[in-house]
Amino acid sequence: MTSRPEHLPERLALISDVQAAEYISAGLLEGREDVPSIALNKVAEELPGDDARLRLHRVRDLIDDAMTRFRDDRPTAADAWLAPRLHEALRLTRREAADKRLWTYMALGAAPDYVVWRHLPETKAEGPRAQVARDKFVGPHYKQTFARLWWAAELFRDGSDYRPVVVACGNQDMLNSALRLDVVDHRPTALALVELMERGIVRTGREVNALTQSVNAAAATLMYDVIAPDAERDGEPLRDWIAGAESALPSPRNSLPEGPGEERVPEEVVQRLVSHFEELFADAPVRGRAADEHE
Repeated sequence: MTSRPEHLPERLALISDVQAAEYISAGLLEGREDVPSIALNKVAEELPGDDARLRLHRVRDLIDDAMTRFRDDRPTAADAWLAPRLHEALRLTRREAADKRLWTYMALGAAPDYVVWRHLPETKAEGPRAQVARDKFVGPHYKQTFARLWWAAELFRDGSDYRPVVVACGNQDMLNSALRLDVVDHRPTALALVELMERGIVRTGREVNALTQSVNAAAATLMYDVIAPDAERDGEPLRDWIAGAESALPSPRNSLPEGPGEERVPEEVVQRLVSHFEELFADAPVRGRAADEHE
């Protein structure tokens, strides 16, 4: 199995997809080879300064703890635990998080062993060796191993409260489908989707996919930000939270961390969308719905 990199520098870095291609071998994707970490760090772009947010070992310790904590469980279970803690540890702005070179470096330079552990399918008795999908190292934000967790935490948190993130990341279909949709950038929409899951109105993967497709299709004619306006967001709490990284303790392991102290989404606005989305879901085509109801 792919091992923890032998060489871990003090700080995270950046690496482009073109540079990364040399290190994504068939052996790595099959979990048989390690990344030559010294060679990779020679071509990676060092991040300037000594920003506490970008110290590699703070993030690497989290990843090690996730692999230990969930070693006897399904690797998918690690998503809901790691997403809020990764977000809190890095304290990035959205502009910083949009630079996919950072996530590519995290996947290859900081934790290729985690990528393989989390995403390598089981090899079937007959057939070729299973491989990790290449996009788990260098894919878009809704597929790449660490980008998808950070963006899930960013889009589903309610101000400083990461509890909705845990719910969303606990369902792989929600995590995989919702992150592709622009409507989830609207906080009341994201939280309404989570509440429908918490109420048990949507449970299965098919139901989650039907719901998100219906919500996204309806957005073509309904402006959710008009019928359910979000609270006005002030950038000061985020700036203060980022500035506090220097003195911040490591992310708590047994309780949720706290995100930036932004104003929460008004509850009545979320409930307005919950009611609307429930109506959309009632009419949504769900394959096997009748069979599921009789189980």
